[in-house]
Amino acid sequence: MAIAKFGRLAKRSYKSYGFCVKLTAVVILGLCFVFVWSVFSPSKFSVTSQRETFDDFAEPVSANGRVTDSGVHFNKNELKNGKESSSEKKGQILEEKDKKRVKGSPPLKSGNMHKDQKNVPKGKKQGDKSPRHTKQAGEQKIPEKERSESDDLQEEKQDEDVNGSEEDTENGEANLNEEGEGVQGDTDLANALDLDEEGVEKVEDDSGDSTNSKKNKKKKLGPLFDPKAHYSWKLCSTRSKHNYIPCIDIESSSGKLQSYRHHERSCPKTSVLCLVPLPLDGYGTPVKWPESKVKILYKNVAHPKLSAFVKSQNWVVEAGEYLAFPQNQSALKGGIQHYLESIEEMVPDIEWGNNIRVVLDVGCTDSSFVASLLEKNVLALTLGLKDDLVDLAQLALERGFPAVVSPLATRRLPFPSGVFDALHCSECSISWHSNGGRLLLEMNRILRPGGYFILSSKHDSIEIEEAMSKLTASICWNILADKSDEVSDIDVKIYQKPESNDIYELRRKKVPPLCKENENPDAAWYASIKNCLHSIPSSIEERGTEWPEGWPKRLETFPDWINNREKLIAESEHWKAIVNNSYLTGMGIDWSSIRNVMDMKAINGGFAAALSQQKVWVMNVVPVHAPDTVPIIYERGLIGIYHDWCESFGSYPRSYDLLHADHLFSRLKNRCKHPVVIVVEMDRILRPGGWAIIRDKVEILDPLEGILRSLHWEIRLTFGKDREGILCAQKTGWRP
Repeated sequence: MAIAKFGRLAKRSYKSYGFCVKLTAVVILGLCFVFVWSVFSPSKFSVTSQRETFDDFAEPVSANGRVTDSGVHFNKNELKNGKESSSEKKGQILEEKDKKRVKGSPPLKSGNMHKDQKNVPKGKKQGDKSPRHTKQAGEQKIPEKERSESDDLQEEKQDEDVNGSEEDTENGEANLNEEGEGVQGDTDLANALDLDEEGVEKVEDDSGDSTNSKKNKKKKLGPLFDPKAHYSWKLCSTRSKHNYIPCIDIESSSGKLQSYRHHERSCPKTSVLCLVPLPLDGYGTPVKWPESKVKILYKNVAHPKLSAFVKSQNWVVEAGEYLAFPQNQSALKGGIQHYLESIEEMVPDIEWGNNIRVVLDVGCTDSSFVASLLEKNVLALTLGLKDDLVDLAQLALERGFPAVVSPLATRRLPFPSGVFDALHCSECSISWHSNGGRLLLEMNRILRPGGYFILSSKHDSIEIEEAMSKLTASICWNILADKSDEVSDIDVKIYQKPESNDIYELRRKKVPPLCKENENPDAAWYASIKNCLHSIPSSIEERGTEWPEGWPKRLETFPDWINNREKLIAESEHWKAIVNNSYLTGMGIDWSSIRNVMDMKAINGGFAAALSQQKVWVMNVVPVHAPDTVPIIYERGLIGIYHDWCESFGSYPRSYDLLHADHLFSRLKNRCKHPVVIVVEMDRILRPGGWAIIRDKVEILDPLEGILRSLHWEIRLTFGKDREGILCAQKTGWRP
């Protein structure tokens, strides 16, 4: 009995022990299987790849909550989750969407693109990018905010994602207007419209790793605008009221602040999503060009300090409901024509409208200088300074003259180096000799080698004269003329920038020193002024070694330093066809009322060149994240500027008659926290009755049309084909 009992116990323990052994073996084999699977399985099952796909779940524009400072209330609809089982199913959806699109609409009649946004999945989160974006990482410093190296790399990756997501933009856009009644004669798009986009992609793709670019191109981004968002607008409440310039003006309407404007460009912490009110007495239809040269509506530029200023001047007088500008009258005694003739007499090499085409007028005193030069085929850009509380730059814009507003203190102006043929400063109240001549060094940077600096002022003190003489000698400027004009009762000095580096080496004191070779002279967006002299280009392949051709030959002449000249020529011909066959005849725009035009995403100035025969001027804006083509624009005798469209532009409200945006929005994915701020900014700088021509993907234009309708803009034309579309809208005088 005992033996049998012992045997049964032994058998039970053996079974228990065997079960444990088997269980342990199964666990070990399972772990080995998991390890082998994780090593040899496809990347789509890896932890890293799954983490990357989290970016596909976005915080849409219509995020929950309320933007307290904006006046725009967003209602977020429930996010629909779903995955397609195969790429074939996605292709079928795209084909069905293309079939549903409207093929055209007649001009001057409101048209609707088919709202197919409900099939578009929620997209990638809009990056909360700092507005202190620099044009070239590593070469431009960002004041007040420091970014880590990893942040810069992440932003570069986001830019590549944006570019990659649009690799088929050109192919679709090429067929945009081959058919349809709404846009006349736009068949040239089939051959030419993809030129600018291909050029951009080539430059941007070359800047990064090709392997990473291919990976990024496969990554899909969500919609730029939430198609289900609801917008309710309210007016801005700021000290500047109807003249509010975000990033320039101080927003606070309370407190005892002595200054109305920031010392440097400083944007609000929260996105500006409110609408700037109209002037107190409303905004009347602007006087058409060229009559606007001699009179403008007073109420359109009303300002508390303007009335007192007008009473003290002779070049502008109040005439009923208008402000009148008597011919040949200026702040200078003797008239502006005498002033210009005296400059030509002092320096015969200055030939207005021939070798001198692009001029920067620093510190707006009156517009007579710009107006008179315009008659000589000189394109003069007025730089309105931040302390111009009378808003004289606004008067220049209302009259139809180019102008921008920018502080001039410690940061560089948003222009590339060596692009202006001449700089002019007449009673601009700038102490050029202060702070070691820092501001004069900035003038030296943007002035073309061999260019002219014209300085006219009332009789300065002996100390200022000596300081200025010492400073200009230290940067090797040659003084060509120093004359006291008895008629104008001012002193006129004309300096010339050197054309070679040899003279720099002859200086006894190398102060200021030459800049380091790795210091980029074109880095201008939020970049500090450098206390050094940039070397003058010496090789024929470098920009600045030769003076451009005379105007108008300059517009179609491409020097040796410009690459892909054949492509630029083809692009110019392309835009000529689009403008002549479509924009001028097929949009229903009254071009006699168009004077101030902005190309919001210019590349080489092709659009502006196509309008050169029209009575308009074009501000070519090159986004800071795009390839730097602003020097090419100036080389052609046009004007341009750097800008980040996540921030407000440096201009007054109601500055432009027409805005042109060619694939601007599709290039801004993942750059702005609230992309709708771009639309709000367009509403700010566009005049009531002004027009906007927007070319982009249909998936962007559909919700954009809804936003414009919420702003009570009138949609004049919509056209879509092969995922590409065009939208033409007109702003009304509506305010909430």
